[in-house]
Amino acid sequence: MSFRDYLSEARQIFDKLYPNNQITEVDYEGPTIVVYTKDENLFSKREDLAKQIAQEMRRRIAIRPDPSIMMPEKEAEDQIKSIVPEKAGLQDVYFEPDTGEVVLEADEPSIITSRNSDLIVQIKSATKWSPRVVRAPPINSRTVKEMREFLRDVKQERKEFLHKLGEKLNIPPMPGETWIRITALGGHREVGRSSTLVSTNNSKVLVDVGMLNSNDIDEQPWEGAPYLYLPEVQPFSSIDAVVLTHAHLDHSGLLPILFKYGYDGPVYMTQPTRDLSALLQNDYIKVAHAEGHKAPYESKHIREMLKRTVVLRYNETTDITRDMRLTLYNAGHILGSSSVHLHIGDGLYNIVLSGDVKFEKSWLFNPANNKFPRVETFMTESTYAGRDDYFYTRTDASNTLIDIVNRTFERGGSVVIPVFAVGRSQEVMLVLEQAMREGMIKNVPVYVDGMIMEATAIHAAYPEFLNKGLRESIMIKGENPFLSPIFKKVETREQRQNICDSVDNQIVLATSGMMNGGPVMEYFKSWCESPKHTLVFVGYQADGTLGRRIQRGAKELTLSDGGKLSKFQIKMSIEVAEGFSGHSDKKQLLAYIATMQPKPHRILVNHGDGEKCYEFAKLIRNKYGIEGIALKNLETVRVY
Repeated sequence: MSFRDYLSEARQIFDKLYPNNQITEVDYEGPTIVVYTKDENLFSKREDLAKQIAQEMRRRIAIRPDPSIMMPEKEAEDQIKSIVPEKAGLQDVYFEPDTGEVVLEADEPSIITSRNSDLIVQIKSATKWSPRVVRAPPINSRTVKEMREFLRDVKQERKEFLHKLGEKLNIPPMPGETWIRITALGGHREVGRSSTLVSTNNSKVLVDVGMLNSNDIDEQPWEGAPYLYLPEVQPFSSIDAVVLTHAHLDHSGLLPILFKYGYDGPVYMTQPTRDLSALLQNDYIKVAHAEGHKAPYESKHIREMLKRTVVLRYNETTDITRDMRLTLYNAGHILGSSSVHLHIGDGLYNIVLSGDVKFEKSWLFNPANNKFPRVETFMTESTYAGRDDYFYTRTDASNTLIDIVNRTFERGGSVVIPVFAVGRSQEVMLVLEQAMREGMIKNVPVYVDGMIMEATAIHAAYPEFLNKGLRESIMIKGENPFLSPIFKKVETREQRQNICDSVDNQIVLATSGMMNGGPVMEYFKSWCESPKHTLVFVGYQADGTLGRRIQRGAKELTLSDGGKLSKFQIKMSIEVAEGFSGHSDKKQLLAYIATMQPKPHRILVNHGDGEKCYEFAKLIRNKYGIEGIALKNLETVRVY
């Protein structure tokens, strides 16, 4: 059936089930058939009808108000503010023209949504926009605000893009032999530059486009890129879809380069991943320029990526090519991180790519999901799947960090903790806030330097992705630990220098997490030659990074200092607080596989140093009797 036939069928079914529908247009928006109507009752109250028709057509259906009846945004905002009572604490009103929704952020949303209230009906009737009421985030995020403004500015371009995508998705698959292959482009038998191609006789889907975390590739970014010059992915315009598991640069860092060199298709990810990846990618450009390097792409290429980003909720299924459907599941690693489930053909085959996973409830997130409708081939990370890779518990991690801080303070020193802006920094903040509140650590300033506070604000903007306890603390109880007065944002070079020169006990959380540059280097250079201070690693240090060299016992380093190279003696204490990792250790990975439903027929192992992938694949074969394969970069395996 052609795309025009589907649109015609949708209109006919609506005419039959709801004759006075006042439908003005039926169109494609990606995989969704969108029906525009002037009938207020149809778009605001008949979700049951949309579900009924979607089941009959086996297509997603969305009913939206016709733009001609919707009040202009400024007038609608004024009208809404006059309707909503002051006690609801309305903080922000923003419009999503793509969906016909107006989002109301309020301190007390229940006042607007109460069963005894007719405020929602009043807003619909007055503005012809569909209200969606959410609790106002307690920390304002510049990134989230700018993202909304940008998407509003490019709404017409996005509408045209989604229409073309819908037409493409409804081209019938080509007949002939069906086959499915997985090609390792990066992050296989290594950590960094993650990228994997899943291809069939009808489509090509790229999962992640990351970069290596190494000081050695700063001046030559292509040396840290996945193998994107292979004929399988050239030209980039031949790729049908890209899926991003999460925002860390070793998975998202080179995604904009696709748009620089000709890709103009969709990128699928969760909403927090969209915001965080744009934040980290823009910061990567900024840091590259500050250090005198040329970034491999510009901010305009990030904007092109955002125009074509399609966000999904966890457990939401959508068509992404003519023969593939995608569902994203919680991976427990960082905010919005996902495992990728690809359903290929009409019940033909299923592949799950785990991304980076944490199979344990953490201070921030619920454990990774390992229950899927079907899975024949499963790809798992193996960052900590080595013979001796067994983590401490979260309690052990907390106690270790508290002990390190107290010992450092006793000798009159300060503590600097290199952290990723996303994930580890928020967990360390939670531990320090609780420890000081309960008197386990002396109450001192905790300085946060880099993008940490902005990343934390994005966490607060998406509480539905956090575990229940933290979500309630932030959004319901009004006991937001991230708003503690102990946290001080570092905003200027002068402020940073004053902290470095201070003789008081202090704690500094600074990016980057692997010490590849960023503000952490200023604290390190100021404090490394004094034995009273401490550097604490709380996250993974990849091969080739400065963090790995220090962790392995380097005693002297030659570093850039004020435009010239200088030698630094490392006399400060170097400590590791185990248990903060956002990755699963060997025990957790085995538990993930052992309790996985259903059991896969084949497991591919990636995202691990050297022979770690190979050894873990061998263990899987011996322990579970499941075929285990550790692909090398550039290798391809046919799975069907």
